Amino acid sequence: MANDIESLQNILKKDPSNFQARRELSILLINNGFNEEAEGNLQYLLKYFSDDAEIYYNLGIVSEKLKKFDDAKNYYQKAIEISPQEDFYYNLGDVLVELKDWDNAIDAFRKVLETDPEDGNCYFNLGVCYFNKDEKNLALDNFQKAVSINPKDVYAYFYLGYIYQNDGLTNFAVDSYNKVLEISPDYSWAYFNLGSIAFKNGNLEEAKNYLLKTIQYNSSDIEAYKLLTKICLKSGETEDILEILHTRLQADENGDIYYCLARVYKYIGDSEKYCDNLELALNNPYSLTFQKKIVKQEFEYMEQKLDRKEKIEPQAIVEEYSSENQDLENMSDDTDIDEEYFEEDSDEELSEEDEELSDESDEDSEEEEDISDDEEIEDDMEEDDYFSNEDEDENDFGEDASYDDEVDEEQDE
Repeated sequence: MANDIESLQNILKKDPSNFQARRELSILLINNGFNEEAEGNLQYLLKYFSDDAEIYYNLGIVSEKLKKFDDAKNYYQKAIEISPQEDFYYNLGDVLVELKDWDNAIDAFRKVLETDPEDGNCYFNLGVCYFNKDEKNLALDNFQKAVSINPKDVYAYFYLGYIYQNDGLTNFAVDSYNKVLEISPDYSWAYFNLGSIAFKNGNLEEAKNYLLKTIQYNSSDIEAYKLLTKICLKSGETEDILEILHTRLQADENGDIYYCLARVYKYIGDSEKYCDNLELALNNPYSLTFQKKIVKQEFEYMEQKLDRKEKIEPQAIVEEYSSENQDLENMSDDTDIDEEYFEEDSDEELSEEDEELSDESDEDSEEEEDISDDEEIEDDMEEDDYFSNEDEDENDFGEDASYDDEVDEEQDE
């Protein structure tokens, strides 16, 4: 392939007006990732062939690869204007999905279905559009149509599972996630959501096994570690979770993992390590999604206790906190799904109990008031749901474009 490119380049050096060679070179450059050079050759051709739909179409492809989505949209629209074709409409729909122009994307994919009513990829993409428009029934219809045409469409099954799960149709959700795993046994997000369902149903051992599978296939899945921590504390398996969390930290530091460790050490009554890991969590603010103000107040409170040579007692009851589903849009590399989990936002509103501890803090740059009534604060810390994730927006698709890129590549194959 490299020899073909070099050969065509040599031809053009001798004869720059050899348009056929330039066309062939442009396609080879696109296919081999030389997008800027391909773009230059296509722009050169456009000067001489301003009504050539294929040139506009290929410029749209290059612009997509270069993340110039507005340019890509314009090129595809120009190609359609000159010569409406199924591929042109499909690629336009993909770009409109990137631009979150759901209604026009739907129109583009519908155009494809007019000529090819059995295009499973179009039904999948329509499902994604309707999902993001919060029209879940239409999303379900299209994902179901996608899997009826292509029973191996792992992404459509995952969306179906997610929608069923959030509608409380647990059995349908489990069936869909199991179908995902039949097709792709290393699909970590399906394991996570099955673990989440098992946890909510009180099946702790089953949940733990699913989550161990999750981190086996995706060791950077922080949400899995957080839910595992809850489960192991509930079942008293503190040694297991300590080993799991410390192993994860060998890969890289993470504020959430340090906070999970802090909660384990609090549970077993190790005041020093509880305080140390709270500090380490605060030292990694960009990866700490738990409420930073609350973590800081916990740390300052424990510092004062340790200064007075006071210890904490092991906990008899595990603090309750909620678990969340994995976000379809922010998905990790092993899923190829758009954007993972529902991202936790450390700046979301505090719960009522959290506000009792943080309403005196007006600015992040100001010091929190000294804790004066140790007994009252200690009671609050025992009762408060410190180890909780904030509720997340089920419809927050599209914050990260990686999902659409990866899914499109797989669907196009």
